[in-house]
Amino acid sequence: MIYLPILLGLGFAAAYFPLSSTPQSWARSIIKTVPLLAFALAAYLAGLGPFLVVGLFLSALGDFGLSRDGDAPFLYGLSAFALSHLAYILHFLGVSDAQIWDAFSTVPVAAIILVTLMVSTELWLATHTGHLQWPVRIYVVIIGTMGLSALTLPFGWTVVGAGLFILSDVILAINLFRMSDTHHHRLKAGYAIWAFYITGQALILWGGLQA
Repeated sequence: MIYLPILLGLGFAAAYFPLSSTPQSWARSIIKTVPLLAFALAAYLAGLGPFLVVGLFLSALGDFGLSRDGDAPFLYGLSAFALSHLAYILHFLGVSDAQIWDAFSTVPVAAIILVTLMVSTELWLATHTGHLQWPVRIYVVIIGTMGLSALTLPFGWTVVGAGLFILSDVILAINLFRMSDTHHHRLKAGYAIWAFYITGQALILWGGLQA
């Protein structure tokens, strides 16, 4: 029963690949939203804890928001993902029974690289986001904190999943704010964003199931 929604989610995720570069439509939005809804259902049925379930569900809402055009849906999607990361932070720290700063003593190199990436966004991202500068800045801090909380866990599927989630958001930021609509890598970037994102979320769920 648990694996049925996971397979459903992966099936819809695969179906979204050819749609990732197509214009906005309700069918596209629905197909993009289903995978994380299915993952959230699987987490709920498996009894993986409220924060993981909420994090996956909020990610589905974020997927829907980012599938629509305009600043308002973008901010809605960004807010939903920010809240999902906060839920993941609570989940990861609850599992590891550690504090955020413990990442700097257990895996200092990875933690420093992550913080350096967060700070670097002031140079290559923040100045290119216009009136969305502060929402993006806040989001960067939250997703970076999510990454640090994942680093308090033993290395495994969840840590890899969190890393892929962050990687997908880095590519998404470049795609949205640094690439023109006619950039020759834009199509490839769209595929990479979805591949890293859905794999990362699936591994976070899988890590919860394995634990």
